[in-house]
Amino acid sequence: MSESVINVNNLKSGYANTHVLFGINFEAKKDNITVVVGPNGSGKSTLLKSIFGLCSVYSGEIRYKEDTITNMEPHDISRKKIAYLPQVNNVFANLTVKENLLMASYTVNSKKISKRIPEIFETFPILEQYKNTKADTLSGGQRQMLAMAMAIIRQPKVILFDEPTASLSPKLADEVLTKIIQIREDYGITVIMVEQNIRRALKMSDYVYLLANGKNVFSGKPDELLEHPELGKMYLGVN
Repeated sequence: MSESVINVNNLKSGYANTHVLFGINFEAKKDNITVVVGPNGSGKSTLLKSIFGLCSVYSGEIRYKEDTITNMEPHDISRKKIAYLPQVNNVFANLTVKENLLMASYTVNSKKISKRIPEIFETFPILEQYKNTKADTLSGGQRQMLAMAMAIIRQPKVILFDEPTASLSPKLADEVLTKIIQIREDYGITVIMVEQNIRRALKMSDYVYLLANGKNVFSGKPDELLEHPELGKMYLGVN
């Protein structure tokens, strides 16, 4: 069996006095793509933010391998090779593509950067074409690719994706999700993803969690959720 990388046990968390998650249990295994789905307001993004230290954890425990990271500061969690890609504001709009990559690699040994950037352009050829272009002129899909590249350049072991296809056309959304599969395979990265494209997300995932009203409703294989006679229809609009 795959090694457990992220473990969340009986998590209660939220924002200041706004309680969002109520006793969530969650596990992501090494090299797997674990998808979190559920209706709007179910606490999906709050789960990712809690793992990355961006929410108030009232009780429960979050572990990365053998280390407890509950309520740890985001910059300390990042040093443990965990990356978080928010839905918006995930690139420096006024910098060029190459400058974004250099900014993201500030913690990387300078001798390694000259080798790492060509590797990034090999994974994301479209970014090399626009390397001297400011990020605010890129399409939504290209900006999402840049955000992924900025995370990968730091060689993370885990990436948390918060709705990576939001506001993208179906074609661009498919390109982004296909690229996520590629980076999992090429870089051996464990992926945890909140995604609104339910069928596509379940198709690419190894394991899925369904949240509703801040609580666990289902956890298991994607096919089991799709075949469930009630849950898919009730919470996801999937028949």
